Amino acid sequence: MRRTLVVSALSLALLTACSAPAQTGANASAPEATSAQANAAAEDARLNDWFERKYEEQLQFSPIQMAFLGRKDRYSELDDMSREAADAQLAWQVAAVEEMKSSFDYDALGADARLSWDLFEYQMETARAAHRFADHHYPFEQMGGAQSFLPTFLINFHKVEDESDYTAYIARLREVPRAFGQLMEQVERSAELGIRPPRFAHEGVIEQAGKVVTGAPFTGGEDSALWADAQAKADALVEAGVIDAARARALKDEARAALVEAVQPAFDEVIAWYTADLPNALENPSGVGTTHPDGAAYYAERLRASTTTDLTAEQVHQIGLEEVVRIRGEMEALKERVGFEGDLQAFFEFVRTDPQFKYPDTDAGRQAYIDDATAAIETIKEHLPEYFGLLPKADLVVKRVEPFREVDGAAQHYYPSTPDGSRPGIYYAHLSDMDAMPKTELEVIAYHEGLPGHHMQIAIAQELEGMPEFRKQAGFSAYAEGWGLYAEWLAREMPGTYTDPYSEYGRLTSEMWRAIRLVVDTGLHAKGWTQQQAVDFFSENSSVPAEAIQAEVRRYITWPGQATSYKIGMIRIQELRAKAEAELGDDFDIRGFHDAVLDGGALPLTLLERKVGQWIEDQKRG
Repeated sequence: MRRTLVVSALSLALLTACSAPAQTGANASAPEATSAQANAAAEDARLNDWFERKYEEQLQFSPIQMAFLGRKDRYSELDDMSREAADAQLAWQVAAVEEMKSSFDYDALGADARLSWDLFEYQMETARAAHRFADHHYPFEQMGGAQSFLPTFLINFHKVEDESDYTAYIARLREVPRAFGQLMEQVERSAELGIRPPRFAHEGVIEQAGKVVTGAPFTGGEDSALWADAQAKADALVEAGVIDAARARALKDEARAALVEAVQPAFDEVIAWYTADLPNALENPSGVGTTHPDGAAYYAERLRASTTTDLTAEQVHQIGLEEVVRIRGEMEALKERVGFEGDLQAFFEFVRTDPQFKYPDTDAGRQAYIDDATAAIETIKEHLPEYFGLLPKADLVVKRVEPFREVDGAAQHYYPSTPDGSRPGIYYAHLSDMDAMPKTELEVIAYHEGLPGHHMQIAIAQELEGMPEFRKQAGFSAYAEGWGLYAEWLAREMPGTYTDPYSEYGRLTSEMWRAIRLVVDTGLHAKGWTQQQAVDFFSENSSVPAEAIQAEVRRYITWPGQATSYKIGMIRIQELRAKAEAELGDDFDIRGFHDAVLDGGALPLTLLERKVGQWIEDQKRG
């Protein structure tokens, strides 16, 4: 899963958009064609300049997004998290689309500029549809809520390279009560409507927020993560010769005061509210379709946003059931290949429990996991030029999730690099419970989160030249997660991967996992399944450890629809590749196909289909 997940939890992701049909012109003479091309190029350039100005305007809504991009504009601020700010952002988007339509002629644009136009409009329409359900979101929850996102952001993404960066860091610490207060206003407004996350999410918020404000300077014991980071940032300035030791001590004192006077009370208020509200939260909950007022309409909106298609919940559910049957067949074949005696459930139990598939639950075992994941990614790096023309400039590192936000069995995730490549992409692994991190799944997760998965796609998008910035930063779960799952499947074709049949089993487990998601997510949110029903279906069709299944199902409940994006996106990319192979035959170029998928930034699946279709036609013309 992308960062995107965490950022969206705070409404920080910049919104963008899409979808008019492609236009074709009549045949023209060569001079007329040349003139038309020149006119289109001029109009394209004018529109792209406009997009750049609008992107800068939109970026001003999010100082946090600026920091993610490696910029230091408004470096001392956090975003305005209020409903009024959300209203203002949507109003800006609507006005921008109206301005675009009144200032430019769609028919006079080239194909790529029309794609940009459609994307810009699509993002506005998507944002408007989501805004209707603003009260249905959970700002604080167990997976990517504000209580874990904010310290993660401050520690990992607020870079301190001079004294002004450090004072900006302190100012951001001082901003926490305002930001959390605005988010809590939403929480309380939603609760009055009967909208609240389930009990496990309350408990996760309480536990994670408590970890942030445990340890010095908040309590006794070892330094808290934030205080350790504040000291390390100041010490690094001294080591670099930017400030002297006396100034570092003074800055640390200011940071300590901000932590105690601002951060701690803000977190304590969140803990107090969720503790008091625990009796109102559901155990063994169902999804939003039955627990939220107007929940069916909300889920339909989430499904459209997640899949970027018009597939209904029933259609997605059926696709999932069919995929579960197909993948079970492949698992049965692999079971026979390794000579296992017993049925598939017995094979699941064997893989789930046999010590040969586990890393030791020790620091050495955790480091071994990181080392092995890094080695798998290095193997992929060697062969990327054989499958891609475009390659990312930014590096990729594997890290353990910070202790204050680590959850047993939670899904691994990726944080993007900076557009200039100065900060690497980060593949984060939850390693608090090594029993939930089987060796069989190490390779497939590394390929999904790292290369040729999320890092490949997101880094390339950010590094593209000659493309409007809003397209480089666009995010669509069906595209991004569909690519991640496609990357797992693509890695089979690359030398040195899945050499152990149990690693191939891990790949099938991962694909089954995503097929199950289609069934379980729609089951929970559209069919009234309870959490336990979802856990049972997952367990019957997978050897995923029980802890991971529990964490996964809880994720689906608090992030309705998102889990459906993976398999729907993968299937569409596979279909596009099959179409290209069939139509181009011996002229099919895998590098060209992958570049066609990646060189336009993230797109809704409808626009991706149009873009790849144009590439196929271009290849036919030579």
